[in-house]
Amino acid sequence: MYVTRLDKVEKSVPEMEGAKGIYKQIPLSRKDGVPTFSFRVFTIEPGGHTPFHQHAFEHMNYVISGEGILVAEDGGREIREGDFSLVLPGEKHQYKNSSENQNLVIICAVSKEYE
Repeated sequence: MYVTRLDKVEKSVPEMEGAKGIYKQIPLSRKDGVPTFSFRVFTIEPGGHTPFHQHAFEHMNYVISGEGILVAEDGGREIREGDFSLVLPGEKHQYKNSSENQNLVIICAVSKEYE
């Protein structure tokens, strides 16, 4: 069994072309002994966004706090605290913070191979 707190997890700035105003934490990862999934937490500052990108794996997301837009090729969907989302393999997507004064904080669960 393993327990940690998000405020104790190192923050890093992901090296992703097209990203703006984000940082990543990985509170549950391979190094903690996860058998299948890793949990990543992305904090997106006001005006920030992830790149508009796609990848070969699914990921499941939960909005811890804030509000934003989940952008897809067919448009965008508003997201806010308490929402869950599923991004399928190959699906282009982008998370944007739509707030002027609050961070958008999202848990992103992926297979440990893609943490």
